[in-house]
Amino acid sequence: MLLLVIVLGWGAGLTLWANSRIEHVDALSEAENTPGTTYLIAGSDKRDGEAVNADGTEGARTDTIMLLHKARGGKSYLISLPRDTLVDIPGHGGYKLNAAYSFGGAPLLVETVEEFTGLTIDHYVEIGFDGVSQVVDAVGHVNLCIDQDVDDEKSGLKMTEGCHDVGGEQALAFVRARYFDPTADIGRQARQQQFVSALMDRATSPAVLLNPITQVRLAGAGSGALTTSDGTGIVDVGRMALAARSAMGSGSLSIPIEDPEYQTNNSGVAILTDDEDIKAFFESVADGTAEPEPAEG
Repeated sequence: MLLLVIVLGWGAGLTLWANSRIEHVDALSEAENTPGTTYLIAGSDKRDGEAVNADGTEGARTDTIMLLHKARGGKSYLISLPRDTLVDIPGHGGYKLNAAYSFGGAPLLVETVEEFTGLTIDHYVEIGFDGVSQVVDAVGHVNLCIDQDVDDEKSGLKMTEGCHDVGGEQALAFVRARYFDPTADIGRQARQQQFVSALMDRATSPAVLLNPITQVRLAGAGSGALTTSDGTGIVDVGRMALAARSAMGSGSLSIPIEDPEYQTNNSGVAILTDDEDIKAFFESVADGTAEPEPAEG
C-alpha cells in the first residue's frame, strides 16, 4: 500500500509540475464539433521577422504539421499535412499551408486546417524545434533509418545508409531535412512519421519508464517545449502520444495529391490536391473506415 501511495504521489506531482511549464494559446475555433477526437500537431520555427520564403510571408513558420484523429470507434490515424500544400487561407486566399501560421498564428492555422479537412480540432499542440532536440536528449537517443548516405549542409543531417541511434541534434536535422531528397516535402513527411514512431518506442521503453531521473528529464523537456490550446494539459498530451503510437502501429496514411509540383501565382511550386478527393479522404478518416498502408516490419 505504501508503495502504491508513493507511485501515485510521484505521478501526480510530476503531472502538476509538467502542467505548470506548458504555455497556452487561444487557438481553437468555434466550429461545430465533429465525432471523435482530433489533435493538430505543429512543429514551429520562429524566426523573429526574418523573411523565410519567396512568397513574401515573414516570421514564424510551421515546418511540420500533423493531424492525429481518434475516430469514435477507437481507430487512430496520424496524417502528415505537407507544408507546401496549396490551401485557401481565410482572409488571404491561396497560399501554402504553412503560411497560415505566419499570417495569423495558431488560430488561423487551426481554422485553415479545419476548412481543408472538415474536421474540428479539439486540441492544438505545438512544439518548438529546439524542443525536439531536448526531448530526444532527455530519453538518450532514438533509432532512425535512412536508405542512402546523406550530408545535407542546409539541415545539418549527416547519416550513412542504415539505422542508427542518434541524439537530439541529428534527430532534429532528420525531421527538417528536405533539400537532399528529390521528393522534397513528401519524403520529409515520411521521415517525420518515422521519427514520431521512434520517439514513442523509446519513450515507452523500460529504460525510460523505469527510470525516475529520465522521467523527470522527459517531463521537463517535453512540457517546457510545448504550447497548447487552452484547456489542453499534459494528460491530454499523454493521450495524444498513446493515440499516435496506435496509429503508427497500424500503418501510414497520406493525403491524395493531384500534382506535387503545381506552379502557383504567388507561392512558387506547391502541392495541388483535388477538393473531392480530399473530402472523401477525410470523411473516411472521420468515421474510422480509412485503411492505412500496412506498417513495415
